[in-house]
Amino acid sequence: MSKKVAVFRREHFNAAHRLFNAAWDDATNEKVFGKCALPNYHGHNYELEVKVVGKPNKDTGYVMDMKDLGDLIKREIHSRFDHKNLNLDTKEFKNVNPTAENIVVVIYQLLRPHIDKKLEMQVRLYETPRNFVEYPVD
Repeated sequence: MSKKVAVFRREHFNAAHRLFNAAWDDATNEKVFGKCALPNYHGHNYELEVKVVGKPNKDTGYVMDMKDLGDLIKREIHSRFDHKNLNLDTKEFKNVNPTAENIVVVIYQLLRPHIDKKLEMQVRLYETPRNFVEYPVD
């Protein structure tokens, strides 16, 4: 088979965060980030979708074994971020504002080294059912 196929794995995690810029005063943070800047944090039920694209293996028929992809996401993302305060409990967001945009880039960077280089990869993160981000984009 010479055609590329996209496979998707969807996982879920819950996490709290606060959006703010430490260089700004509270009024500026509130003006820019609204309720997301409140000092006692808030949480989301994140839906994570990982897309892997490539030619199916001639012996297995797989682009990538979906169980392996699920295990990778659980090990690298779920165990690191689920039921955590992203600002306080994770090294990845100690000095990075945990916006959806920054979270999706971090997730990509954590997963990419474990996915075969000949396969394309994209991450989509739903912060709410109506708000989502993707990385990378063309």
